[in-house]
Amino acid sequence: MAEENGAAQPEGQTPTLPKMQVVAQYVRDLSFENIAVQKQVQASGQPEIKVQVGLDAKKRTETQFEVLVKLSVESKTKEDTPQTLFLMELEYGGIFTIENVPENQLHPFLMIECPRMLFPFIRRVVHDVTRDGGFPPLNLENIDFMAIYRSELQRRASTQPKAEA
Repeated sequence: MAEENGAAQPEGQTPTLPKMQVVAQYVRDLSFENIAVQKQVQASGQPEIKVQVGLDAKKRTETQFEVLVKLSVESKTKEDTPQTLFLMELEYGGIFTIENVPENQLHPFLMIECPRMLFPFIRRVVHDVTRDGGFPPLNLENIDFMAIYRSELQRRASTQPKAEA
């Protein structure tokens, strides 16, 4: 038996590599509110942009999964009493066929790799919507989905009740 990637493989057989295919991607929900125009807010200078990201995944079939990236973007003026310029909420989904991923690695794969594949399209939607909403186009910085995943694991671990010894 030859050992490759830490797993025993029969001689002459190549290891099965993880396989991911994007079946579909779509805007599930989109909301853009131009508060600056509604409330006649005059913005001067660079606004303060706050971006929040949420992730969700669910199984559809044995090998097919739906992954949602939920984005909330808020832009405010940088003043003593900041005023909101716009609010944007976007839910962007993808349907993925995933094969040859061990069960213990499936959750991180869904919450890190799948959103990574969707991100360029999310960035384009945010860019276009903010531009079409009357603001300079917002180019999102890259999002570190691994850091988000790790932080969520830490948050869950800290809220779990400790087992008594």
